[in-house]
Amino acid sequence: MSPRFERLKQTFGMRLFGWLKIPLLASVRPSVVELTEARCVVRIPLRRWTRNHLGSMYFGALAIGADCAGGLLAMDQIKRSGKPVSLVFKAFQATFLKRPESDVYFICEEGAAIRDQVRRTLESEERITEPMRIQASVKLPDGTFEPVAEFTLELSLKRRS
Repeated sequence: MSPRFERLKQTFGMRLFGWLKIPLLASVRPSVVELTEARCVVRIPLRRWTRNHLGSMYFGALAIGADCAGGLLAMDQIKRSGKPVSLVFKAFQATFLKRPESDVYFICEEGAAIRDQVRRTLESEERITEPMRIQASVKLPDGTFEPVAEFTLELSLKRRS
């Protein structure tokens, strides 16, 4: 299967999940740019629905992007485990560095830590909560990325019986 088709399938799955379970997530039209065991990159376009009164991305849309990148990577790790695990976020912290005035890319590189958290969750009767970091960046004309926000979300997992 081609990488482009795989990303299209992942984007469709995330949007379908949004429409069925979290319509607000679907309203920002997130796209999967990359999803591997180690990292997830999600793009949210700057458009009428995601823009604030100053023309930059609304902080609510930024929060949705951080949720998508971290949540998708965690859901992928849970799916790979083949076991039922309940996922919620318990806390959310954001630091806004610069106004994002174009599409924003949300990058989560916590795959190894999440895989370990899933393993520990499956071995325990307790809920396991760990912080995960997500960076929001805009793409510059030269192809590099400039950070515009940093997020820390507390991922909380519990084995389902």
